[in-house]
Amino acid sequence: MLPEFRNEPFSQFSHPDVRAQMIAAIEAVKREQDNKYPLYIDGEAIATEKLIESINPSRKEEIVGRVYEGTAEHAQRAIAGAARAFTWWSKKSFAERARYLFKAAAIMRRRKFELSATMVLEAGKTWAEADADTAEAIDFLEFYAREAIRLGEPQPLTRIREEDNELYYIPLGVGAIITPWNFPLAILTGMTTSAIVAGNTVVLKPAMQTPVIAAKFMEVMKEAGVPAGVIQFVPGAGETVGEALVDHPQTRFISFTGSRRIGCRIYERAAKVQPGQIWLKRVIAEMGGKDAIVVDEHADLDDAARQIVASAFHFAGQKCSACSRAILHESIYDEMVERLLAITKDLRVGEADNADSQVGPVIDEGAFQKVMSYIEIGQGEGTLLCGGKPASEHGYFIEPTIFGDVQPTARIAQEEIFGPVLALIKAGSFEEAIDIANGTDYGLTGSVFSRDRDHLEYARVNFQVGNLYFNRKSTGALVGVHPFGGFNMSGTDSKAGGRDYLLQFTQAKAVSERL
Repeated sequence: MLPEFRNEPFSQFSHPDVRAQMIAAIEAVKREQDNKYPLYIDGEAIATEKLIESINPSRKEEIVGRVYEGTAEHAQRAIAGAARAFTWWSKKSFAERARYLFKAAAIMRRRKFELSATMVLEAGKTWAEADADTAEAIDFLEFYAREAIRLGEPQPLTRIREEDNELYYIPLGVGAIITPWNFPLAILTGMTTSAIVAGNTVVLKPAMQTPVIAAKFMEVMKEAGVPAGVIQFVPGAGETVGEALVDHPQTRFISFTGSRRIGCRIYERAAKVQPGQIWLKRVIAEMGGKDAIVVDEHADLDDAARQIVASAFHFAGQKCSACSRAILHESIYDEMVERLLAITKDLRVGEADNADSQVGPVIDEGAFQKVMSYIEIGQGEGTLLCGGKPASEHGYFIEPTIFGDVQPTARIAQEEIFGPVLALIKAGSFEEAIDIANGTDYGLTGSVFSRDRDHLEYARVNFQVGNLYFNRKSTGALVGVHPFGGFNMSGTDSKAGGRDYLLQFTQAKAVSERL
C-alpha cells in the first residue's frame, strides 16, 4: 500500500546543521567548475565539438560547469533512438514505470542539498527558492507515479448485457521536452517524467542557461535505473536542436515551457503535417503571464503589501506567476504605496549563495538588458517610486523597482517583463479592478485581497485566470494542491501537478467483446 501523497517539506535553514549542509554543498559544487557533462543518446555518453559554458549570474566571470552542445543531427539520432525504445517501454505497465519515479525521488532526497546548491550557483536562486525548486521536483516524481498507477487501473464504464467493455490509456510515442531556466529542476523533472511514466519516450532539450542542473537530473535518472533510450539528452540551441525536434515527423508531442514568442512559434510549426507523419502533434505549452494582485478597501493592507512584495520580487520576478501589476482601490492607494515602499526598500539584494540574500540576480546579460529597457520605458509611463538601477557590477543585479500611477494600457502593464518590476494601478471600484486585471493577453495567476465576501465571489466568477488565489500571494503553487496552468496567451492550461495532467501524454483505447 502506497502512503497518501504529501508535499516534500522545505529545508529549515535556521537550524545550524541544515545550514551547514547547504554551505558544504555550495562549496562542493563550486569545485565542479571544470566538469564537462555529455549528451546521452541511447545511453551512450557523447562529447561534441562545442561546449555550453554555464555562467553564475551572481558573479558573471565565474563558470559553474560545461555541457557539450548538440546539433540538429544529434536531435534526429535521438528521435530515432527514442522511437526504438518506445516499442518496448510502452509495453511496460504503469505500475512498473512508476517504480522508476519513486526510486528517483528517493535519490533526489539524498542529493537535495547538492541539487539546490547547483541552482543557487547556476540559476541565481536564493537558498529558499532553490530548496523549493528541488522539493517541487520530488513532488512531481511522487505525484505522477501515483497518478500513473491510478491510470493503469480498470476504468469505470457503463456495463451492458452480452458485452465485455474496457478502456485503457496507452502512450502516444516520442515526445520533445523543451524546458525553461527559471525552474530548471522542478519543471524539467515534471515535464520529462510525466511523459515517460505514461509510457512515452522523450528527447530532452534543457534551457541553454541552466544545462548543468539538467545534466545532474540525467545522473539521477540513470542511477534510478531508467533504461537507455527512454530519455535522450540533447542540450543545444532552440534554432537547431529545438526546431529539429518540433519539425520531425516522428515527434508525437511537444511539451514546452517558456516565452510566448517561442511557444507560439512551436505551436505554429507543430501544426504543419510533415511528409510521412501520420498523426496531429499535440502541444502542451505554458507561456508566461502578466499577473495581477487586486487589493480592495476592505483588505488587510499590511498582509497584502507583504504578499505583493514577495510575489513581485522573490527570484527577481523571474516566475511566470510573479505579480507584475498591483491594482489598488483608489481609497487605499496612498496607504498601500507607503507600505510597499517600506518593505521593498528593506529587501536585501545580493549574491544568491549568500544565505542572507532575499533577491538575487536576473539570469543573464540578455535578461538584464531587457529588464533595464523596460525600466526606461516605465519612466515615461509612470512615476518611478523606488529602484530602477543596476545593483552591482559583478553580477546581473537590478534593484527591485516600483512604478506608480501607471495606466492599465501602458506597456509595463501589458507586456511580460520577467524581472523585478512592479506597476501600481489605481481603480475606482472593485469591478473596475477586475476588468483591469483581465485586460491583458494573458491569464495565468492572480490574487485578490479582501475581507468582503461579495467581492471574493465576484472575483471567483469574473477574474479570468487559471490559478486564482484569495488573500495570499500569486506565486508558490504546490503539486497536488494547486494544479497549475493558465488561459489565453499563458498557454494550454495544462494543469501541471493535477489529476488531469498525465492524460495529455496518453490516448484512450476502448475494447469491446461480444459475449
